[in-house]
Amino acid sequence: MLDPPLVQLLKALGATLTALGLYKGLRLIYGELTSPLRDLPGPPSSGGWIYGNFKEIWNEENAVPQERWVQQYGTTLRYHALFGIDFGTQRSRLFTLDTKALNHVLMNTDIYQKPETARYNLGRIVGGGVLVVEGEKHKQQNPAFGPAQIRELTEIFLAKSEQLRDIWTANIAEEGGQGRIEVLSWLSKTTLDIIGLAGFNYKFDALNDNLEQNELNSAFATIFHAGTSMSIVPMIKALFPLLRFLVGLVLPVRPTPNSPDLCEQRTDKDPEIETSQRTMNRIGNELLRESKLSAEDKSISKSRDLLSLLVHSNMSTDLPAHQRMSDEDVIAPEVPTFLVAGHETTSTATTWALFAISQDAAVQTKLREELLTVDTDSPTMDDLNALPYLDMVVRETLRIHAPVPSTIREATQDDILPLNEPFTDRKGVVHHGIRVRKGQTIQIPILAMNRNKQIWGEDAKEFRPERWESTPEAATSIPGVWGNMLTFLGGPRSCIGYRFSLIEMKALMFTLVRAFEFELAVPVSDVGKKSTIIQRPVLVSEPKGGNQLPLIVKPYVRA
Repeated sequence: MLDPPLVQLLKALGATLTALGLYKGLRLIYGELTSPLRDLPGPPSSGGWIYGNFKEIWNEENAVPQERWVQQYGTTLRYHALFGIDFGTQRSRLFTLDTKALNHVLMNTDIYQKPETARYNLGRIVGGGVLVVEGEKHKQQNPAFGPAQIRELTEIFLAKSEQLRDIWTANIAEEGGQGRIEVLSWLSKTTLDIIGLAGFNYKFDALNDNLEQNELNSAFATIFHAGTSMSIVPMIKALFPLLRFLVGLVLPVRPTPNSPDLCEQRTDKDPEIETSQRTMNRIGNELLRESKLSAEDKSISKSRDLLSLLVHSNMSTDLPAHQRMSDEDVIAPEVPTFLVAGHETTSTATTWALFAISQDAAVQTKLREELLTVDTDSPTMDDLNALPYLDMVVRETLRIHAPVPSTIREATQDDILPLNEPFTDRKGVVHHGIRVRKGQTIQIPILAMNRNKQIWGEDAKEFRPERWESTPEAATSIPGVWGNMLTFLGGPRSCIGYRFSLIEMKALMFTLVRAFEFELAVPVSDVGKKSTIIQRPVLVSEPKGGNQLPLIVKPYVRA
């Protein structure tokens, strides 16, 4: 008796996946045995072939295991990735603090790109925006982030900072003069409001607890939380691209949510993410139409948000046709991209800044005294940039509390990495370069570089803003786009929104530190860091409490 067609299909699928898995496994073993990195020094695989060194990395704070390995094996080493995460031709991952090698990787974006699995997983959340695209498309998407554009947005940063200040003031008054405030969640609401207005002229009103969460806010929350939770299905799809295609073959159509009589093509995305992305795209297209009408109608005052600037630049007659972006390029990727990249990173960085100054009364007092010399609550971007100690505090925060602790690149062809410092392999051979094979992954050690003792001295892990009065000469070799650090990366794929983030963070610190005094509400030993992509604070005593940072906040009374 013949099996039903679906059973036959599933059997064929099972056989195909088994063969594919066997092929990839053999390819991985062969690649590992013949890898140019096989003789590099590095830690043994503590978790065997399955876990590699992943358990050590996962169980400790970001960069700590790698910093320990550097002490043992030198600045250039290899460690073992979780089996299947890279799933290219090598399982060993290259790690180096050599600035010449890292500069080569970051500058040569045609050779070193995000691995396909990483782009797939990130693209599930943010579409094809500037966080995901490579090459020419990335170059096309950065006309709205220059100093002149950010200068126009400073007023929005300050207005929302003042709204947060007023909310905290009211809450503290109700509690009798000082209050315990979970600052991370409040800063997250503030930066969401800011990116809504500054990004695409949309009012989230996240700071207004009396309003029901609006449609776009709800869609973003769904996408963000789904994207940061662990799920085996997206991991399998990322490792086996064939499965993404087969979803459409096995279940090709389904009823549309609003019209059951109509059908649409099924995609490989999780249903909740897909529904939320449809909402984002629909609202995004409405915002795009409004921006285009504003750009075309001379009688309408021009909006200053990033989307409007992007649209205006894209419609410029001076722009060559091959550089113009379609509506899909402009809006489908950029609404979620603006939200993810411009929201959580800045709120997290500002949270760590408040954490740092809450432990050092002298730094907090010195910063407040400088901020109070400004005779307005609404300084310009130039006013904020003219405050040297504020700049030092922001720099030092972003150095040792970089929101994104590391990233990864994959070689798209065979190459040789140049080195400042030669290294000696396990056979005693001295190497002046590193041979990498196509498919080799390289960790970009943002946090480890920012805390490298060879560059910053023995106090590299300490928060000391005064170190920026005289930047170490060695720091000038770090291939970062800003501040002699890797926080915003470097090269053509550096963070194009770094100016936006810096002024937003300065506006928040300016407003809050002028108004309040901050102390930790828990012992400093109770504050830990955990991250998937962005490293946020957690309380060791409340492992199930989620990301949080409670501070004791009281109004500052001027003498």
